[in-house]
Amino acid sequence: MTATLAPPVRIGRAAVGALGMLAVATGALESVVTPTLPLLQRELDMSPAEGALLSIVLLITGALITPVAGKLGDRYGGKRVLIRLMAVVCTGGLVSALAPNLPVLLLGQVLQGAMVGALPLSFILVREHLPAGEAKVAIGVVSGLFVGGGMAGTLSAGPVAEGLARHWMFALPTIAVIGSTLLVNRQMPHDAPGRSDGTGVDWPGLILLCGTLVTLMLVLALAPDIASQPLVLGALIVVLAAFVTGWIAVERRAASPMVDLRMLARPAVWKSCVLTFVICVGTAVPVYLVPQLLAVPVDEYGFGAGATAIGFYLLPGAVAASLAGPTSGLGARRYGSRAVVTAGIALLAAGLIALAAVHTEIWHLVVGKMMIALANGLCVTAMVTSTATSVDRGDTGIATSLVLVTRVLGFAVGVQASGAILTAATPSGTDVPAESAFVTCFAIAGAVTALSLLLARTMSKGVTA
Repeated sequence: MTATLAPPVRIGRAAVGALGMLAVATGALESVVTPTLPLLQRELDMSPAEGALLSIVLLITGALITPVAGKLGDRYGGKRVLIRLMAVVCTGGLVSALAPNLPVLLLGQVLQGAMVGALPLSFILVREHLPAGEAKVAIGVVSGLFVGGGMAGTLSAGPVAEGLARHWMFALPTIAVIGSTLLVNRQMPHDAPGRSDGTGVDWPGLILLCGTLVTLMLVLALAPDIASQPLVLGALIVVLAAFVTGWIAVERRAASPMVDLRMLARPAVWKSCVLTFVICVGTAVPVYLVPQLLAVPVDEYGFGAGATAIGFYLLPGAVAASLAGPTSGLGARRYGSRAVVTAGIALLAAGLIALAAVHTEIWHLVVGKMMIALANGLCVTAMVTSTATSVDRGDTGIATSLVLVTRVLGFAVGVQASGAILTAATPSGTDVPAESAFVTCFAIAGAVTALSLLLARTMSKGVTA
């Protein structure tokens, strides 16, 4: 007799609601650092470069864990991997909440980065247990709730940190994550392991990529302080070169590489990666600098804003970013991907140059940040979509993973370089950088972003090339 596999158990609204609650909680936990970064820098005596490092470690971990989570979910079942990932996230949240210093807080953020892999796993579970039409609706709901959770975290982190303590801004959303994870575990049926392709996880490539990103961030973070010690900087650069060389060699020979570098030979892919890198560098600069500028004391050249006020001022940018995805899709359908990317780059460059020229009023920063958030959403959505549709169906995952790694790398370089410039421009005996450092960062980012228009013009009209 031939055994037949039972169809997946269909889930109801309670299970989708549990995934939605988890999305809200993780979105809130992910977003608490940005509005409170100046406060954390003061309380933990961090330099701007160290603050920049704190703001990106979660993103780096997420980029590394996401492709691994998919492989493990295919092998062991999506629910099992999701629950274990959230256990890591909860541990990271508790470590961050109890952290007495920067190294411990960095460890907590590294562990929290596992949450980035949770959203794709939630989508896999929804598609497994719902019909196609209902699955699309559920995915949209979960995605929207994650964005909403991020907005809630941006608004609430400041009041919690200032009214209670910085520890509680990590502890409260972590408690929510624990509760929603238990609810997902109860409501979501177990799914059988999927059909593995037999290639496994590219652990050597993952480890070497992790070493590459960490070493690169250390070079950028330590550059202002070790410029007088060229041997130390040279040693770090040699280590970085070794990691890069080893990673390239491993990825070119791996049967199932984490990032297939051979795909970069295609114009459709390398152009997308270059543009994504530049766009994310340009976006990362104001993401880091605007809260710093808002927090500069009034008697200097800033606005003396606390964490609560900073969260409020950042909210319009978060709203603009949430609207950018649907707007980009509609624009690409009507005018083509090249038009959307070109418009986004122009808007991003204009916002950066405007911030470099005018930043004497709060509304200048709010409007500039909104322009940049909208532009980034327009560009990145169009780039990912067009990259996925410009390659063969079987190469979609490989091509989009390249764009994902490039996006993280661009964002990390932009933030860390900005932090390094602010650190170098901070006079001895004070923690306030020179105003010219902000102008320099905004102007350089604006100029580099504007130059990318030359590459954008070479893309095909309908599908990004």
